Amino acid sequence: MWIRPPGPIGPHLTIGLLGGSFNPAHEGHLYVSEVARKALGLNQVWWLVTPGNPLKRASDLVELQFRIAFARRLAGRHAIVTDMEFRFGTRFTFDTMRALGHRFPDTRFVWLMGSDNLAGFARWKNWAALARLVPIAVVRRPGTALDTLKSPLIRRFGQVRGFTSAPSILLLDGPRSAQSSTTIRAGLEPRLMA
Repeated sequence: MWIRPPGPIGPHLTIGLLGGSFNPAHEGHLYVSEVARKALGLNQVWWLVTPGNPLKRASDLVELQFRIAFARRLAGRHAIVTDMEFRFGTRFTFDTMRALGHRFPDTRFVWLMGSDNLAGFARWKNWAALARLVPIAVVRRPGTALDTLKSPLIRRFGQVRGFTSAPSILLLDGPRSAQSSTTIRAGLEPRLMA
């Protein structure tokens, strides 16, 4: 399937991919993006706003176009926000990464995530195959130190000190951001999210 890239693409670029519901986007997403950009020398960061997270209730999600619009306002020039998963027709990260690799075979992608996702990563579809498909950079978030120790991802593949090709799990540190979509939603009235 031909899909136009959301930004510049090419064989000499390394692009960080931060996927999620972005329900809503918040400073923690910017934090993960910026820590990874600086530490890994990323050329760009793309925020892949999912049309629906298979591990979350669909009724809890604000409509896709509103989540994308809010994410774009927040991201500014720090990240390119895209509905690529909607256009690919994918809902699982593994399928999205395979589609991106097929569509943009000469571009180096790096999966980005906050360490708060480590605890549930083994519930992702084909999580071990995903780790073999794309290098993963995990940015530490507050209160998740033990998640690193218990994570099936880390136990299976270990950690690397420098960035390499997949499988490669690199833990990154920076000044911590405690913001999360869950706590933001808990404090917002439904009309503010719509």
